[in-house]
Formats: sequence, structure tokens, C-alpha cells
Amino acid sequence: MKWLILVAALLVFSALFVARAARAGDLPALGAPAPDFRLPDQHGKLHALQDYRGQYLVLYFYPKDDTPGCTQEACAFRDDLNQITAMGAQVVGVSVDNSNSHAEFATKYHLPFPLLSDKSGAVADSYGALLNLGILKMARRFTFLIDPEGNLVKAYLAVETSRHSQEIIADLKKLTAERKL
Repeated sequence: MKWLILVAALLVFSALFVARAARAGDLPALGAPAPDFRLPDQHGKLHALQDYRGQYLVLYFYPKDDTPGCTQEACAFRDDLNQITAMGAQVVGVSVDNSNSHAEFATKYHLPFPLLSDKSGAVADSYGALLNLGILKMARRFTFLIDPEGNLVKAYLAVETSRHSQEIIADLKKLTAERKL
């Protein structure tokens, strides 16, 4: 009986520990300035939020290079990139993988946009997108649409990889039409 109580207590403690460790930072508020970043891409070039002033930025966080869902999402952005850039937007991916992993992933799938390495997870955390399980860290599949002034205008927290880029395109069409009014 004591053994059963001990096992139950350990399970409860473990569940609480994992839930606490997995808690990401707070999500930034829509309409507020986007959290700043300065991260290297797959070629070692540094990218900062200010580099994208004057255009929309699709900042998408993803868990892991070269996994099925992440590949589907990245390839959809690749295939739809001309439509996205035609509306004055740039696409940038972010994960906690290193730049070498990003380079292999980008080369393998001919990804023409930057993949930023957030090895510490600090940027993902500032966007509420970090899943931290202690020894395992990864970005949650979240996307943020940032306007030309650097403010968050849309957050996508339940991403369906097969149609996400089309969802972004539809929202960019609405936003760019509103800006012209």
C-alpha cells in the first residue's frame, strides 16, 4: 500500500514538474510592438526585427528541421513565397536547431527564406512559443504576423501545416487592402 502511495505521489510530482517546465513565456499582445530579436540564419548572417521595417513579416516558429509537419509547412511557404512577397511580406522561420541543421534543411528542400537559429530559446520564449521540458527544448508551432511598423497584428496558435501559408495569404490580402483605404 505504501508503495502505491509513493508511486502515485511521484506521478503527481512528475506531472507538475513537466507542466511547469513546459510553460512558455507570455504571449505578446496584439497591437503591441513585436519582441525584438537578433539571430543567425542558416548561412550565419544575423537578422533582426528592424531589418524588416517597412514590410510585413511572417515570423513562424517550428519544432524541428526535417520532420514531417515542419517540412510540409516550410515547403508550403516556399511554394507560396511569390504570392506572399508580392504583398510586401517576408517569411522567416525560427527554431532552436542550430544553423548547420537549418542549412541542411534549407538545401534539401530548396527553401529560399531565412531559417533563424534560436539555440537558447530566448526569442521563442519572448513570443510565448518555447516548449521547455528541462533537457528538451523546442519551439511550438506558432506564427506571428508583424506589420511594417513592427507591431503584432495576428497570432496563429493552432497551425494546420497543410494550409497555413494560404491562411497567411488570405490575411495579408485583407491587411493590405485595409492599409490602402
